[in-house]
Amino acid sequence: MSKVLTIRLPEDIENKIRIKAKLKHRSVSGQIKKYISEAMICEENPDLPLGFIKETLEAKAEIEAGLGVEYKFGTIK
Repeated sequence: MSKVLTIRLPEDIENKIRIKAKLKHRSVSGQIKKYISEAMICEENPDLPLGFIKETLEAKAEIEAGLGVEYKFGTIK
């Protein structure tokens, strides 16, 4: 179950989050959840670059959605 949490953000950060949320077709709340999730993963894996983490999460989501294709090693077409 979700819980309501109120936070205070500087106006410039709020504006940037609103812009990113609109560009990604998310709610402001959804965008903040995404940023917090990514930040927590980055803290847990300080040796991995953020780009690698994002690509890994995207690949995981594709597999869960049934879009993954098994890679066959040594096969050239």
